Amino acid sequence: MEAEKKRIAIVGLGPVGQILAVHLAEAGQEVLLCDMDKGRMHLIQKEGIELTGAMRKKAHCAELFTSVADLLPFKPDAIVFCVKGYHLSALIPGMVHFPRQGILYISAQNGIDTELELAEAFGEANTFRMVVNYAGNHRAPNVIGVNFFNPPNYIASIDDSQSEAARWFADLLTSVKLDTMAVDSFEILRRVWEKTILNSSLSALCGVSQMNMREVMALPDMVDIIEQVIMESIAVAKAENIHFEVNFIRHCMRYLRKSGGHFPSLAVDLMNKRPTEIDYFNGKFVEYGKKHYLPTPMHLAFTNMVKAITQKHLSVQGAAATKSTAPSRELLHLPRLMNGQSSEYYLGVDLGSAYTKIVVINEQRDVLYREVVKTLTRDKKPLSDTLDEVRDRFPIKTICATGYGREQFPGADVTKTEIHCAAKAVHHLTGTGSNIIDIGAEDIKIITIGNNGAVQHFYMNSKCASGTGAFLTEMAEKVEIPIEEMSKLAALSSTAKEINSFCTVFAKTEVMKWSFDQIPIEDIARGIYLSLTNRIHKLKIDPDLPIVLAGGVIAFHPLLRSLLADRFQRPVSIISNPQYCVAFGAALFAQRASKLGASAVAPEPMQVLSPRLVAIEV
Repeated sequence: MEAEKKRIAIVGLGPVGQILAVHLAEAGQEVLLCDMDKGRMHLIQKEGIELTGAMRKKAHCAELFTSVADLLPFKPDAIVFCVKGYHLSALIPGMVHFPRQGILYISAQNGIDTELELAEAFGEANTFRMVVNYAGNHRAPNVIGVNFFNPPNYIASIDDSQSEAARWFADLLTSVKLDTMAVDSFEILRRVWEKTILNSSLSALCGVSQMNMREVMALPDMVDIIEQVIMESIAVAKAENIHFEVNFIRHCMRYLRKSGGHFPSLAVDLMNKRPTEIDYFNGKFVEYGKKHYLPTPMHLAFTNMVKAITQKHLSVQGAAATKSTAPSRELLHLPRLMNGQSSEYYLGVDLGSAYTKIVVINEQRDVLYREVVKTLTRDKKPLSDTLDEVRDRFPIKTICATGYGREQFPGADVTKTEIHCAAKAVHHLTGTGSNIIDIGAEDIKIITIGNNGAVQHFYMNSKCASGTGAFLTEMAEKVEIPIEEMSKLAALSSTAKEINSFCTVFAKTEVMKWSFDQIPIEDIARGIYLSLTNRIHKLKIDPDLPIVLAGGVIAFHPLLRSLLADRFQRPVSIISNPQYCVAFGAALFAQRASKLGASAVAPEPMQVLSPRLVAIEV
């Protein structure tokens, strides 16, 4: 193809798409951008795309679209798909009028066989596969922090009929230092499988464990799992007549040991309760393994775990969308009686200022039962009835109470502060030291725990309710934002405007003025969240430890995770079932008290470092 200026469309503006768009614009091409996120597209139109980190570049593109069908009148010469694999099937029906000839359809997606849907829709002769060897994370909707680039990228015509076009595209990117190599259809297949083997060895493991790549590679037991996954992958590839060098396993492990302290894309999606590309990663090795009657137990385990977690998240989100005043009751597993005897069960009760959370665990620390009931009510019968039901179902051996009302809770065998209970739960679930940010109804706590799980110090914003769950509720009610829709609305905005008032009373006045000024409701919602994240950012955290979110607020306002990650400029994860975190920790202490007796109720040492902030006494 000639070196003249071409129109190249990028569909999907995640990190891969935005990095590619900047380089194509730098190469002098007319770049058309397409993404369904209207907030992101508005920001890109206004400010352009900026790359930071391993690459420092910026570009503006004139033509932006939120529907792939709108690209057709502009007659693009090439369309590069940078969307997740599972999104492609939804896009293709909107391209029914696109020609099979005259356009290069390029899959720049992760995973195995992502190009097959394009080939079926537009013909093999017009379909290309690209393997990108760079990665990045969103610092803002239009700002990508580039983590690495391990050149070269690879591109090929999947039936080798358009090798010249592949070379043109590769030369175009290489001319602006995004080195890309044109290869044949057999070599691109090997490169696709090679990259997917690397992705599949680590992505699901990071997502399930909620540990970043560097943390996983630092644990010998995890490394053993990774090696087993790679060995399964190689066996399946060999059956497909795809061969690697003799030292391929060693090559993979050397590559993975260089991994940075960030999460792979699949892990980020899983932790953010979004669908994942597991079917194109580990799931493909399971699929091809069955084809050749090869067992793939490691891949099967990770595929099923990720799918189960995803299904649970989708079920919870669906339930949350249905408003109900009934208590949230969840019987996870009925106790089994064996030989006339029952196991021992332990009850944790977290009496918060707004809700009381209840968790029952067994001897193996499995959570069998969860429930939440309102605390702020004169009618104590719902809580009493719930506790009676728990005792009927489970022969409870020990009860631990925590939270504001722990000293007034009847029947508690042991009491603990919510500080220690949150620390106990998070350390049990992560096994590492961390900064725990617990956002409650009336306060915010920053709890730092060491690798042994001991509380090192904590800070607490207790001057007023500003920046807490009560603050969010009051602000939302003032401008009539449905609290259950607040996170979704704010995600549509790209505003940087925040509420400046520290006091909740003054903040109400400020947010009302926004409403009178006809500021869009999604901008108001985001502004409220930004105010909260900036208050949290002022509290001290340990820069060397990961950040974990807990508490009821984060359970219903998931956008806070990404906003806090942007504010702290580092990954932020959400603990499993964050609303029940403290109650789960209390149940663990109940078990400990049962085993250790009276010594279990003794306070644990704690260091309070900040004179500026009020700390709870143990």
